[in-house]
Amino acid sequence: MKEYIRFLKFVKPHLWIMTLALICMVLTSAFGGVSLGMIIPVVDNILTGKTIALPGAQHAPNYLMNIIDKVNNMPKDLLLNLVVILVSLLFFLKEAFLFFQTCFMNKLGQAVLKDVRQAIYEKLLALSNDFYSSVKTGELVSRVTFDVGTIVNSITEGLTDLLWQPIQLIIYVVILIWIKVYFSISLWLILVTVFIFPLIIFPVIKIGNKLRKISTSMQENMADINSLLFETIYGIGIVKSFSAENYQKEKFKAHNNRYYKIMIKSVKRLAIISPLGEFVGMLCVGVVLWCGGKEVVEGRLSAGAFIAFLAALLSLLKPLKRLSRLYGINLQAVAAITRVFDILDREITIKNKPVAADLIGFKDSIEFKDIDFSYNKDRVILSGINLKLLKGRVLAIVGMSGAGKTTFVSLMPRFYDPDKGAIIIDGKDIRDFTVESLRAHIGIVSQETILFNDTLRNNIAFGKPGAAPEEVIKASKAANAHEFIMKMPKDYETLIGDRGIKLSGGEKQRIAIARALFKDPPILILDEATSQLDTESEKLVQDAISRLMANRTVFVIAHRLSTVEHADNIAVFEAGRIVETGTHVQLLEKSGVYKHLYELQFKSRPR
Repeated sequence: MKEYIRFLKFVKPHLWIMTLALICMVLTSAFGGVSLGMIIPVVDNILTGKTIALPGAQHAPNYLMNIIDKVNNMPKDLLLNLVVILVSLLFFLKEAFLFFQTCFMNKLGQAVLKDVRQAIYEKLLALSNDFYSSVKTGELVSRVTFDVGTIVNSITEGLTDLLWQPIQLIIYVVILIWIKVYFSISLWLILVTVFIFPLIIFPVIKIGNKLRKISTSMQENMADINSLLFETIYGIGIVKSFSAENYQKEKFKAHNNRYYKIMIKSVKRLAIISPLGEFVGMLCVGVVLWCGGKEVVEGRLSAGAFIAFLAALLSLLKPLKRLSRLYGINLQAVAAITRVFDILDREITIKNKPVAADLIGFKDSIEFKDIDFSYNKDRVILSGINLKLLKGRVLAIVGMSGAGKTTFVSLMPRFYDPDKGAIIIDGKDIRDFTVESLRAHIGIVSQETILFNDTLRNNIAFGKPGAAPEEVIKASKAANAHEFIMKMPKDYETLIGDRGIKLSGGEKQRIAIARALFKDPPILILDEATSQLDTESEKLVQDAISRLMANRTVFVIAHRLSTVEHADNIAVFEAGRIVETGTHVQLLEKSGVYKHLYELQFKSRPR
């Protein structure tokens, strides 16, 4: 339960809520316990006509004896009226405090849920790209939703019982002891209770251990379901175009059935705990009823005292059952907590050095020096990369798919760090700068256009919601996006849907370009930035980018070599290495890889 205790740190900021709930629990239990004591005068004095007597009177304080004398001398109709009013008041107060207790504990649970989700989300934002390459999106969503929901259930229900049921146990045990002392309850009745009730614990522990394993498996299967669901929604066009609905349907059905079977196993084991506890408890009550009933019949014990004792004993059953069920609930929560902490404890591989400085301006050059990189250490992606680019120059990066081009430019903003070598800006390793200041100098337009379910304005001015409208319009005009934006229902305030689904491919790409231009960074990374544009729009955007390249250092990845003919330098990648560098004209004269790629694309072009 180490993980559970560790998780309780999320409760610490909300201790005041838990304190109020705890006070309500004590008062709820106390009023419930006092109402049990009303059984004695009702049965002994009002119903049977006997006076209330304390066989253990020598132990009773004077105030208690005075109360008993007054009750014995009170007219029965008046006593009955008083008892009814008092019991009604006690139950009203008990239920009122139960209401407040429930509200406070649910508020605590929801507050913890909010904090845990926020902590996970912030950690997901901080984690490096290598983390995302090793986990499925659906699994992460499952941890933020399903796992956290399981944990909160253990807070609202489990923590409530963990606090409240022991309080009730203590109060009812005190009542039992009080009745034992003042009404001379037989020691046998106490011994039966002490020896039989613990029998509930042993099967509960055994079942609980199985529940934890089942719960872990259940959460993993839910992650698989979420992952498949995300894949299907994201790729619904591909699913339909390949008529793969039945295949996906059967795949989801298999995952769904597996989760169903595991869930049923969990429900059965959790369900058996309560009737098992009920059976053992009623066995105990039956023995007590038999032993105590004989003493009442033989006149050695007051009927009211015995019924009060029996009622207190029955009242013990509920907290004992709840505590036994709590064990199973908390074991399920522990499995979820372990998965949540698996994220919260992940090391952030790309982080600032303790003495990292801010990158202020970019003055001279960027140099890639002896760079080696691999994603999982068993397959080299980049090897022996050496390259220097002066400020204001354009570097075009070309090569076949899988040559390492996108990985190369991903090292620049420190999405990954090289295994060997360094990237130098103005003579200083980029790892000596803060990540935030480094990325503030870099604008990126990736081959896969990523837009958010927000307005066009907020997508262009991403991260700067208070940006001036004229700056947004200027960037969109430069990216040839202003014209189609003004035709949208609410122009710049139009919501574009999940992943920009309301836009065409070319429109999405132009918004992404406008976003990079709005940032106005000294360094630009364009990864096939014009791949989704039609011929006319491509020309307009290329002209705009050419104007904006002045005094900027630009990395351009391009498959269409016509877009990089005027680059200051071209680096040709092959199998993770730079095999050629030079201008367009120089590389054509070499008759190497670049010329081969060029001829493949333009072999039908007139010479």
